[in-house]
Amino acid sequence: MNDIKVLIIEDEIPAQRLMKEMLTELNYEIEIVGCLGSIKTSVDWFKNNPHPELVLMDIQLSDGISFEILEQVTIESMIIFITAYDEYAIQAFKVNSLDYLLKPIDKDDLQAAFEKYEYYSKKFIRFKNTEINYTEIASIIKNSESNYRKRFLIQSDDYFFQLPVEQVAYFHSMQKITFAVTFEQRKYPISFSLENLKEQLNPEQFFKVNRQLIINIKAIRKIHSYFQGKLVIDTKPAHSEKIIVGKDKAASFKRWLDK
Repeated sequence: MNDIKVLIIEDEIPAQRLMKEMLTELNYEIEIVGCLGSIKTSVDWFKNNPHPELVLMDIQLSDGISFEILEQVTIESMIIFITAYDEYAIQAFKVNSLDYLLKPIDKDDLQAAFEKYEYYSKKFIRFKNTEINYTEIASIIKNSESNYRKRFLIQSDDYFFQLPVEQVAYFHSMQKITFAVTFEQRKYPISFSLENLKEQLNPEQFFKVNRQLIINIKAIRKIHSYFQGKLVIDTKPAHSEKIIVGKDKAASFKRWLDK
């Protein structure tokens, strides 16, 4: 099967780049017809363009959950959802015969998703996209937020104690070790990478601003413009190094703050 047209809906530029790179490595001739980053731009695009064979659609976008797109337009494409949510939410996709990729995306899983596409007719795809209750699935996704991590078990000398997530001002990585820094300026090593932590923490409260830092919204004191579209964050408690938000994340970071 040649010339599969693919639309990417993903609000993080690095993730878009990764998807594009993986698509070029698959055993298919693929034409990427666009990369979109919000519900509004996606709805407008589907209203004014021919629908592609496949849509790679991240669930959590900068302006809401991507199911809102399907509530506004009927998409005549096979949708491969991209999700970082827990198994309870994923089960909803299985019940509704939706395909999904779990973050971080694995190339072999992406290849398998394209192979699965070959077995679906456009008529069947159109039928499935219209029969699924996306509002119900969105509700499941939102309710799953209660499953975000609430505490960490910390070892200190010869005893253990619980550290509530809301007491952490930021998590930072240094020499492959992740530390949780509290508002009281206490610092504890924890056994998770930042990428792993990102999926465990409530995105309403925490944002991964760069490769070294995940920040609690309550720790942000001031934000300064920096050169080339970057931002610098002042925190309380202060971080030992300058906290820089790259140009590729600056827009989504400001949207996160403005919710």
